[in-house]
Amino acid sequence: MHFSSSFPVIASSARRPAALPLAVALAGALLLAGCSHTTSFTPAGAMPAVPTAWHAAQSAPQQQAPEDLSRWWQRFGDAQLTALIDQALQANPSLLSAQAAVRQARATRDVQAAGLLPSAGASAGVGRSRQGNNDARNSYSAGLDASWEPDWWGAQGNRVDASEATARAAQATLESTQVSLAAEVAQTYVELRGQQDRLRIAQQNLALQQQTQQITEWRVQAGLATSLESEQARQSTNQTAAQIPALQTSLAQSRHALSILTGQPPAALEEQLQALQPVPRAPDELALTLPADTLRQRPDVRAAQHRLEAALSTLSAQEVANYPSLRLSGSLGLSALTLGALTNGASVAASMAAGLSATLFDGGANRAQIRAQSAVVDQAQASYQSAVLTALQEVEDALVQLQGDKERLVRLRAAEAAARNASLLANQRYQSGLIDFQTVLDTQRTLLSSQDSVSTVAASISTDHIRLYKALGGGWTPTVATDAAATPVARNSQP
Repeated sequence: MHFSSSFPVIASSARRPAALPLAVALAGALLLAGCSHTTSFTPAGAMPAVPTAWHAAQSAPQQQAPEDLSRWWQRFGDAQLTALIDQALQANPSLLSAQAAVRQARATRDVQAAGLLPSAGASAGVGRSRQGNNDARNSYSAGLDASWEPDWWGAQGNRVDASEATARAAQATLESTQVSLAAEVAQTYVELRGQQDRLRIAQQNLALQQQTQQITEWRVQAGLATSLESEQARQSTNQTAAQIPALQTSLAQSRHALSILTGQPPAALEEQLQALQPVPRAPDELALTLPADTLRQRPDVRAAQHRLEAALSTLSAQEVANYPSLRLSGSLGLSALTLGALTNGASVAASMAAGLSATLFDGGANRAQIRAQSAVVDQAQASYQSAVLTALQEVEDALVQLQGDKERLVRLRAAEAAARNASLLANQRYQSGLIDFQTVLDTQRTLLSSQDSVSTVAASISTDHIRLYKALGGGWTPTVATDAAATPVARNSQP
């Protein structure tokens, strides 16, 4: 297998400080000497190599551009499946919760961004005071005040970057929830249709065995068979009949699950899903995207990437937490004993101030915070690596499972045809008295087992397609705000 290093490795991002006057820079250096500590941090570990092609895709074509899988369920050609997934994407509680988390993250980002701007306020007041035996006097005031703390070292800017990355991670998590939800609805729907087909097969075999039991009882009455054969026939019939309630229970539970997934009470889809319909089949042709494109398309990988970016930006902000900070403030006010005097120039009072502050000694608290945040970055890096490896594994597993189930279905269909012929021959020979009744029972059980296996594996192939679409990152619509490219960002760890 050939590997490529073209898939981007995440690097962190930090803002360079604005140019400072020499005097201020020297003052800051003196204040920081011996009491602050910064690190030059490099994310630990290299990203795993990304293969240039899928190993399990032996005959499937692979294309350079990602295929549009945003609504892959339409490829099954089942209108009811499409309607159920659309309903789930609108009303599922987990999805609604993820949407609320996105709104919360975006609001938090806006709060951080507001910290880069000056703040201003206005005030007005009136008072009445008296001193000694003097008459009471009124006083009136009005004023404006403003303040601003320039982001010299980029600390606040990095906090904004961290909150922006967190918002992007929340958006990617929402998209990942959509992917999982669509796949879960589709899998449950396929299971339901597969259970309906298995129930149909069991009912048909039960009817066949009931006919065999009736024939056996007639032969017992005619003295051509023993009561042992009659009891054997009755036992086989009841054993098959016992499978029907279990299948009906599974059907009801699948309907309940689909109702909950679409945000409805358990019995809401009882009538809608009652009618027997075939298991939806996906077309075999699917041009696979390249592994690197799949990783860019998968929202869970991008969510892990954005969480790593947020951790790196937070670390950059923490590294300059003890650097000097400048705060500029000013006020303009009016103060007079009467309202009319407020317009007099003598009532105007104005002030401006600038303050420079820095931490001289914090007992090593900031260095400890830097170490703690570095550990957070290591965790995010490991989570990102795990997300990449898991994504690669899920695609390979889905391809292997799909290929194996297809081969298995071919053999099972051949076995089913042979079992059907054997059952017909056994019935004919038994009625002619050429074989014993046990052979008839064995062939009937084999036929039921073969048909049930064919139905199960056929449904599994549809489920395999669903897993493959999910592993490829299908089920969400890319937007400008959620770019799928994992773009590396250069990071300067020095302030």
